[in-house]
Amino acid sequence: VQLQASGGGLVQAGGSLRLSCVTTGTTFSTDAIGWYRQAPGKQRELVAAISSGGRTNYKDSVKGRFTISRVNAKNTVYLQMNSLKPEDTAVYYCNEGPWLTVLAGRRFGSWGQGTQLTVSS
Repeated sequence: VQLQASGGGLVQAGGSLRLSCVTTGTTFSTDAIGWYRQAPGKQRELVAAISSGGRTNYKDSVKGRFTISRVNAKNTVYLQMNSLKPEDTAVYYCNEGPWLTVLAGRRFGSWGQGTQLTVSS
């Protein structure tokens, strides 16, 4: 399964951006998808996840600001990010798999290049 994250960029604090993740997986509709981020010098962390049934999970610091959604017909998951803060600056990655695997941040294969988000103060 290959995943392509896109939509990153440079935004000012308080701004909004939407990330997209397109996958080549044939089991997309039955898999969970997670968005993760990794800031320089820090470990990759789960930001948001959505199950095949639409159940969501968010990192506490993004609750109320970020929204994850999916369009199974397009094999695509979105991450709408509002009220962005400088501490949201990171490379954002997506992952696909069983719910618990996604929550644990396990990936069997390359994470890909991700997409860079930079929030200026």
